[in-house]
Amino acid sequence: MTRSGPQTTGAAPTAPGPTGTGTGPAHSGPAESGPHPRRILLLACAVTFLAFLDATVVNVAFPDLRRAFPDVSLARLTWVVSAYAVLFAALLAAAGRLADTLGRRALFLGSALAFTFTSLAASAAPTAELLILARALQGAAAAGMIPAALGLVLAHTPPARRAAALGAWGAAGGLAAAVGPSLGGLLVEVWDWRAIFLVNVPLGLAVCWAAARALPRDARTVRRLPDPLGTFALALGIAGVVTGLSQGEEWGWTDPAVIGLLAGGALSAATALHRSRRHPAPAVDRDLWRDPVFARANIGALLFGAGMYAWLLTGPSYLIARWDYSILEAGFGVTPGAVLATVGAWLVGRRVPARLQWAAVTLGSLLFAANALLLWGWADASTSYAQIFLPAGLLGGLGIGVVLTALSTAASAALPPQRFAAGTGLLMTARQLGGALGVAATAALLTGAGDHWRAVFLLVAVAALGAAAAGWSMRVRGAVKKGS
Repeated sequence: MTRSGPQTTGAAPTAPGPTGTGTGPAHSGPAESGPHPRRILLLACAVTFLAFLDATVVNVAFPDLRRAFPDVSLARLTWVVSAYAVLFAALLAAAGRLADTLGRRALFLGSALAFTFTSLAASAAPTAELLILARALQGAAAAGMIPAALGLVLAHTPPARRAAALGAWGAAGGLAAAVGPSLGGLLVEVWDWRAIFLVNVPLGLAVCWAAARALPRDARTVRRLPDPLGTFALALGIAGVVTGLSQGEEWGWTDPAVIGLLAGGALSAATALHRSRRHPAPAVDRDLWRDPVFARANIGALLFGAGMYAWLLTGPSYLIARWDYSILEAGFGVTPGAVLATVGAWLVGRRVPARLQWAAVTLGSLLFAANALLLWGWADASTSYAQIFLPAGLLGGLGIGVVLTALSTAASAALPPQRFAAGTGLLMTARQLGGALGVAATAALLTGAGDHWRAVFLLVAVAALGAAAAGWSMRVRGAVKKGS
């Protein structure tokens, strides 16, 4: 059956992926003294799980949101997804620096509390506008949790165990992606969309209670806050571009408001980058881009993020529209790919040496492109789930796990240890920004005329092939000297 249905994001991981591997270079420098490094790792994994669960669990609830807010356009309702992604992307880099200024423990606790209460606000939102606002604030809180968690893991784990710890930290996001669709489908099927936000509240409070008891107080590094104007300009620029893309189909691409949003957003982001050239505490550390491997890894992350989020936005809705799946069935239908993504991430993290991460990025991107091309070629054929969607989803999931892990490993290996957190923040920013753009472009395609499904699958394939080209170009050696 080929009726169009509400569009939702799917179930592949949006997690950072392991940022260190057993075969990669160890990070130098002693760990800060502190008790119970395993407890710290567990807490870091917990907030990472929550942050990336909310990037996937909402996806399968999108059809229920459409029914709850029937008078809200699809383009506007996709901001329930995009608002989280935009604020998350815009604030990651600045949050990494903020952790050094305020202290990792303080940022961890403050962000976890904010995430918990914004989840409660989202669950109680009476209108779509208030739900979108709550999701934006939730994304901002998530942006604070992730770099604080990573900083705590690096600071309180002995150097010999950091690779394994980082692997576990990244795998937490993969686990969130694996259980997100089925958990979201179950919650929506038994209750409604509000339950997917309400479930964060007891979990978040438990994390805050445990963190207040277990996390040691670490010494603050005396630094200026990240450039407030540059940070605001960066966030405003990302929001402007994504808003323009989301509303272009509804308002018209030649509408002055759309043109103004796109042009103004680009100008605002350019202003943030320009200020970062000379500001003593820049919003974006431009020096990191001098390393060609790191720069190309970010390009790959941007392109792959766009294709990955476009695919995720389409998956469950395609199952609902094509085979009349229930929300719960659609959640379970996309779960096998997410599980295989975790397997792919583990294999790359344990088996692929740092010098071959470019090959893993290239191969994983090609697998992901093959997934999209399979669906593009047979989207309207009279085939079953097992014949077309399951094998395509397994290919896509494997590609996602391989690419996210390899990009993180290659980027971190190209940087000196003291810039690791800032570099990770930029890489995640690139991927989340690409994801927000992918969601916006997908919404435009799904609300336009023509064959919606095939158009989205072709978009995914093109983005994945671009990421494969970026991976191939990463064969060069980095220019930033280790320890510089």
